[in-house]
Amino acid sequence: MRNQSTTLKEYLFDYLDWLELEKGLSSKSQENYSKFLKRFFEFLTVNNLDELKPQDLTKDHIWEYRLFLSRKYKQKSKDRLKRSTQNHYLVALRSFLSFFVEKDIHSLPPDKVKIPKNKEEKTVNFLTIEQVERLLQAPDTSEPAGLRDRTILEVFFSTGLRVAELVALNWEQITINPDITDLEIGIIGKGGHPRTVFFSERCVNWLKQYLRTRKDNEKALFVNYGGRSPLTRLTIRSIERIVKYHALSAGLPLNTTCHTLRHSFATDLLMKGVDLRVVQEFLGHRNIATTQVYTHVTRPHLREIHRKLHGSKI
Repeated sequence: MRNQSTTLKEYLFDYLDWLELEKGLSSKSQENYSKFLKRFFEFLTVNNLDELKPQDLTKDHIWEYRLFLSRKYKQKSKDRLKRSTQNHYLVALRSFLSFFVEKDIHSLPPDKVKIPKNKEEKTVNFLTIEQVERLLQAPDTSEPAGLRDRTILEVFFSTGLRVAELVALNWEQITINPDITDLEIGIIGKGGHPRTVFFSERCVNWLKQYLRTRKDNEKALFVNYGGRSPLTRLTIRSIERIVKYHALSAGLPLNTTCHTLRHSFATDLLMKGVDLRVVQEFLGHRNIATTQVYTHVTRPHLREIHRKLHGSKI
């Protein structure tokens, strides 16, 4: 480890190693923490504090950094950073200070980095069942690419997968034979955490149709038909474009995304009375508070059910 003359910036790679070895974070998570922490390093540079050492960090520096974030404009849109985005940067800084604590490096305690509450209620964009059906029927399934796209959309709504999790699916994970009507598989989700996902009977039927058209050796479940030979795995950006294209074709809201389908999956389950903690398991949320955002959406529906079933006179 380094010594007392080491600056804050010089600890970055040691910190990333700590995230990997001690916290078990994936390379993608490490990349995000690095990106967020580099905003703090940018603040140090702007204020001629490049040589600041851990032991010299003060509460005043944290306060100035919060002001910096609050007044910082995005490079492209020139809008102020949202409070939720500012909090991401502060969480990364707090994590950085936790690294110093575990390594017995004297610095400001992590709890001195206050994370303001986000007063803006998180918006959950989801589709109604009627809108989901319109989206599912948008692809032209007489063409290989359209059949693939329909299958992608069916998998999203059946499983609630994140787009990165769907991209990572391999053909070998999907065991399809004439006797199978539904399917469950294990995946490694966000943060390297395993969970089970379930494919409905309808989704399995579309998977069967799609896989019957595959005559290649590419291990990816979903491949690019853009004239490439051999076929290659679809990227996250490609699948985002596919969903956007069919959403527009179906006349759905412009803000319909892959994550909208994940929201729609969760909302549909809650509307049908599935327990919140079961939905948490389906989505792979580590914290129930993350899943509770959906209660803002389903509460009016549940209130109406209560009024109809329990509101009459005895």
